[in-house]
Amino acid sequence: QVQSFIEDGFVRIDGAFPTDLARQCRDELWAAAGLSPDRPEGWTRPVIRIAAMSTPAFVQAANTPLLHRAYDQLAGPGRWLAPQGLGSFPIRFPSPIAPGDDGWHVDMSFGDSPDFMEWRVNVKSSGRALLMLFLFSDVGPGDAPTRIRQGSHMAIARELLPHGAAGATLRQLSANGYASTETCPEVLATGAAGTVYLCHPFLVHA
Repeated sequence: QVQSFIEDGFVRIDGAFPTDLARQCRDELWAAAGLSPDRPEGWTRPVIRIAAMSTPAFVQAANTPLLHRAYDQLAGPGRWLAPQGLGSFPIRFPSPIAPGDDGWHVDMSFGDSPDFMEWRVNVKSSGRALLMLFLFSDVGPGDAPTRIRQGSHMAIARELLPHGAAGATLRQLSANGYASTETCPEVLATGAAGTVYLCHPFLVHA
């Protein structure tokens, strides 16, 4: 699995946290969204985003012994901070309306500009050890899963190298539409609730 992470840019961990804990977190997300799983008439938007959740259930989900061992193996012992919450949460609903947020991108790691396009990432991935995708509900191919460009982290690392420690902004990195990763195989981040995808920070996803 470690070798797969190096080559593919991600590893899937089934049963990374218990399904009953996933259910508890899901209940809290419904409450935070002001919606109900039993009242679909309230699902009027294609996506709702909740910035962060730091209740005990989410902290517990992110810090299981299995995940801690994985963090050690991928980032290195003493080279990561135990998550004190998780986020953000894109909660997607069936809709004919385009969500407007499903384009290919790399997550940025640092910055203080109010313009998020000016946030940056550098070849050392300062400020970010891993990109982590937690599934709090069962996600199949028809459930708007995150799409991953397998192996794309290598192309992005090569693009970031000339920028040095200052790194590149999201605007710079996305200027060519991530053309260098267009031929990468596309993988869907599907799985049962409790599945976690631990990804290289440079992995291109949507």
